[in-house]
Amino acid sequence: QINKMFGTVVVGLGIAGLARIRDLMNPIPSSPSERLKLYGFISRRNLGKIDEAKQISLEEALRSKDIHAAFISTENISHEKNIRTFLEAGKHVLVEYPMALSAKAAHELWEMAEQKDKVLHVEHIELLTEEYKQLKKEVAGKDLVKGTLHFTGSVLDEKQAGFPAFSGIARLTWLVDLFGDLTVISATREEQKETNYSRMTAHFQTANKKPLTWIEERGPGMRREKKINFCFTSGCLEDLPQASRSAVGLFMQDQNLFAKKLLGQVSKEELAAEKWRILRCLDLAEEIQQHCEHTER
Repeated sequence: QINKMFGTVVVGLGIAGLARIRDLMNPIPSSPSERLKLYGFISRRNLGKIDEAKQISLEEALRSKDIHAAFISTENISHEKNIRTFLEAGKHVLVEYPMALSAKAAHELWEMAEQKDKVLHVEHIELLTEEYKQLKKEVAGKDLVKGTLHFTGSVLDEKQAGFPAFSGIARLTWLVDLFGDLTVISATREEQKETNYSRMTAHFQTANKKPLTWIEERGPGMRREKKINFCFTSGCLEDLPQASRSAVGLFMQDQNLFAKKLLGQVSKEELAAEKWRILRCLDLAEEIQQHCEHTER
């Protein structure tokens, strides 16, 4: 493993895919990312070349002995199929969140990766932001009384992005990472089809039976922002901490983490905790979706 290089391919060329190509082509000197080598990209569009990266076919990527890992940056609906395809071909996989749009699929894919002894890494850049790292420090050691996390954003195409509990799983991940395991108490969804407005509200309890609420609200022209109100026995946090941006971009931080996993530099404990968190959040997302669909009926 000492000087092993891992050939990679990027699948899908949206904002994330282009960021991935840029970061793979410009690794930080002496970081784990230096061991990743971009062989090409796969796109439905015919693009030929981007910078020095060349377009290759899916078949070529799956067959190639030089490609060890795939970065999946397609729309959410096709994550599951892409992960499956590359794992079956014996490749490691990095995928943007959510890894799948059903909990069952996620558990199956994870099992498949373990059976094939491949790394399945799910990007969670929302945990890598400086504001989040700061928030986590501020919350540490405090006793929660009650809390709310309210996200607003512009309209998503649900057919491509999935149900809001899945497309918005970054917010759910924050809550589980900050406050531990959660139980879904109830969840509802309000939709105004004619104006493209949607508001999902999920009510949880922490292990200590404290209430937490997550609101995911989207509509035309809504500003992308997160509002928090976390009350502790010692007082309330109502604003996200101000934090300067990290010198290392979020996708690059995530890419370094993936490379570390490929190199066997992440502890079993960390890997197990991450697996639990990712699958637990997907289980909760599915439960929220079922609650919402049940109340709609």
